Amino acid sequence: MVDVVTVGETMAALWADRPVRLGGALRLSIAGAESTVAIGLARLGHAVRWVGVVGADELGELIRRTLRAENVDVSCVRTEPDAPTGLVLFEPRLADITRVQYFRSHSAGSRLSVEDIAPAVAERPRVLHLTGITPALGPGPRAAAARAAAVAREQDAVVCLDVNYRSRLWSPSQARDTLADLVPYATIVIASDGELDLVGSAGDLLDRGVREVVVKRGAAGALVHTTDGTATVHARQVPVVNTIGAGDAFVAGYLSGILDQLPIPDRLHRAVTVAAFAVSSADDWSGLPTRSELTLADLDPGTAIR
Repeated sequence: MVDVVTVGETMAALWADRPVRLGGALRLSIAGAESTVAIGLARLGHAVRWVGVVGADELGELIRRTLRAENVDVSCVRTEPDAPTGLVLFEPRLADITRVQYFRSHSAGSRLSVEDIAPAVAERPRVLHLTGITPALGPGPRAAAARAAAVAREQDAVVCLDVNYRSRLWSPSQARDTLADLVPYATIVIASDGELDLVGSAGDLLDRGVREVVVKRGAAGALVHTTDGTATVHARQVPVVNTIGAGDAFVAGYLSGILDQLPIPDRLHRAVTVAAFAVSSADDWSGLPTRSELTLADLDPGTAIR
């Protein structure tokens, strides 16, 4: 039984320790919004499947191996022999500002297609998680995301759509046009304050059948709009090392709360707690907590666990 299916592109990731033009060390890992959510949910004890396409190369094997090690189901990951695994470069520029460069044009991930969807959702997952990144990768991924959303709604699954806008992939007008086709399938829409206008106001989304509109506000916390009103939560106050992946960590925590049938305030509390672990870590997913570690965020600063 699969609790959650995520669909998207995972890339090999290079993390620089200083500006790339100055040389220095590059650390190799993996990165992708959907796989970060998958890892976060798996660490919290949920059964998660990531669906995507990797190249027939060592970077593709790195992605498979890493996700398997994190207990993420990769049985529906396809290998594309004629396209390389995508690459993303993270470069520090200020203490908490990172420059991101993508090398994903014509990547294996952009070869995702409708045919990849049926086997992935055959077990009727409880939740389908999509982001606005996947349909921005090209016609095939756009059709795959739409098909996944339609099938999941037919199966009465929760469909979570995180806007996750990437300006280097498409324009705001392109995003609005495409996401407008996905919103009717969405049970939950998640966006930052600056992204919400790409899909409409909270009131408009609720009128169109979305059950929950979740707004991520970074250090200001988060809120959830429903037809019953609005719930808010403050962010956890922790030292910030890196904000990359914090929004995806938040989503993992929120969806975990849904799977555990928590009320909305408790879902929000878990979401900002998982996000706090993310921003306290040097990359986007390695510091995500296990379920038993969630209470560490309640300890006094400077506590040593002996």
